[in-house]
Amino acid sequence: MTMNQLQAKTRAELLATQLENQIANGDFGPGEMIGTLDELKQKSGYARSTVAEAARLLTDRGVAQIRPGRGGGIYVASDGDAVIRIGRTLLTVSGQPSAVSDAIAVRHALEPLIVMDATRHRDEDDIRDLKNILQELADAIPQGTAPFLALNWRLHMRISDITPNLFARNLYRGMLQYTSDRSSSAEHSEPLNDRPWLEMRYQVHRELVEAIASGDTLRANQAVSSHQHSQLHSEHYL
Repeated sequence: MTMNQLQAKTRAELLATQLENQIANGDFGPGEMIGTLDELKQKSGYARSTVAEAARLLTDRGVAQIRPGRGGGIYVASDGDAVIRIGRTLLTVSGQPSAVSDAIAVRHALEPLIVMDATRHRDEDDIRDLKNILQELADAIPQGTAPFLALNWRLHMRISDITPNLFARNLYRGMLQYTSDRSSSAEHSEPLNDRPWLEMRYQVHRELVEAIASGDTLRANQAVSSHQHSQLHSEHYL
């Protein structure tokens, strides 16, 4: 991932968060249109590609839907879908003191299921994608914390793509997105000082990917335990 791509991703996340806050504050109700891509481009001043990425983030989080064609645009998701209700719940609890720790606890509880499913159901395309992201993760170590965490987040999202359990996948991705947003907003130390930590985290994720690729559920379960243990004394949640 290039620096321009990382900057565009950051802008998209900022826009997505702004729109989430408007939804949480009641500026847009369930099923109401937020705007077209062109309208949001004009209002925000961001490039159309940045607005499109923000729209994708909102749909991933279950709080918005993109409707194509005439009269199409970005709409607030209705409350009828259980997964969408989860996304809206995250918005309503985001100001609570225990929100982040609660989200981490839910994510940790789901992670063994997500990884076990990935280990059982992964195919050659999945393995190739995971190893490609892992290589990018290794290449990002000299660049510092922010690029590393962005790729780390992408790795976990790709792992979650594999499970056939749609409900678990969306709930896990919601917790992942929520904790990732809070982690990326924290101040990081200089990349040089972070390097030992980044190298340790890379090794943890390397074993996680290798375990999934091997199809060995016992090894995968041990990799999950190592991954979660390494998070205990970290300000980051990936």
